[in-house]
Parts: sequence; C-alpha cells; structure tokens
Amino acid sequence: MSNLKEDYLQKVSPRLLEEFQYANKHQIPKLEKIVISSSLGLNAQNRTFLQNAIEEFRLISGQQPLLTKAKKSIAGFKIREGMPLGLVVTLRSEKMYAFLERFIKIVLPRLRDFRGVSANNFDKDGNYNLGVVEQLVFPEIDYDKVEAKRGFCITIVTTAKNAKEGYFLLKELGMPFEKQE
Repeated sequence: MSNLKEDYLQKVSPRLLEEFQYANKHQIPKLEKIVISSSLGLNAQNRTFLQNAIEEFRLISGQQPLLTKAKKSIAGFKIREGMPLGLVVTLRSEKMYAFLERFIKIVLPRLRDFRGVSANNFDKDGNYNLGVVEQLVFPEIDYDKVEAKRGFCITIVTTAKNAKEGYFLLKELGMPFEKQE
C-alpha cells in the first residue's frame, strides 16, 4: 500500500468527516481515478514520433496508453476518420496513488518558478484539471532521448460533491495550492 493511500485512510478521511459532518463514512470524498491525456495532432502520423510518445507515456504512467482516433473527418484540419490523434491513460487504485504521490512530491517541485497549483481549476463536481507543459519534469524521462516537447492534461477525478470538498481533499493529501490573496 502506498504512503498516500495510508495517509488518506488514517489522517485525511477522519479530517474530512470532522470538517463536513457526514452522516455516513461512505459519503467521505475519495480519489476515483486519474486520467492523463495528450493530443499529438498531425504528428501522430509519424510512426517514430508516435512510438516515442507511447514509450514516454508508458514510463510516466506505468501502464500502456490507449491511442485515441478521430471519430469523423474534418477537411479544414486535414483530419480523416480513424487517424490517430492522441494518447490517454486511466489510472486507478494503487497505480493512481503511486502516480499522485510521485507527482506531488517529485514532479511539481521540479517545475520552474513553481509557487503552487491554481485552486481555480476545479469543476462543479470537485474534479481537478491540471496541464503540464513538458514531459521533462518527470524523472523517468531521459533528457537525451527527447526529440520534442509534449504537454499533457492530468484530470484527478474525485467522488466529492462540489469544488470545496474536492479542494479540501486534495489539500489534505498534500497538493501544493498557491496562496490565496
């Protein structure tokens, strides 16, 4: 069991119960899944570019990414139906907690001029969205083997009912939010 999951069960869960006065322990918000996605655009047509992107995603997430394809043709963007356009990985249970722990404790401090993540990126259901500009902030990626910067979106899906509960959950798990003025 990862340290983050133990912290959630031992410390965070009781604090959430105390803060929001839930009637039942099953109402306490928890992490459901983490979705990591990246759009490769027309570069996905290049086989070596696509293979390198898949390998980097595999290193970052710890599992094989799913290749997303165009659902319909759009002539203005030179996209044909069935063309590969991006990658997506869904992490659950142990891999999710392991990734989030690495992300909070290792990756975020490596970002240049990092002062915390924005607290405004919650949706109305308590899920958090975050963009990472380049893959080089992950220690698994070898700097010499990278031929192009690839950014991606990380979505942390929770069972929280609103943004306030989601914020409290992630704050207690150690997510470094920027200072509010």
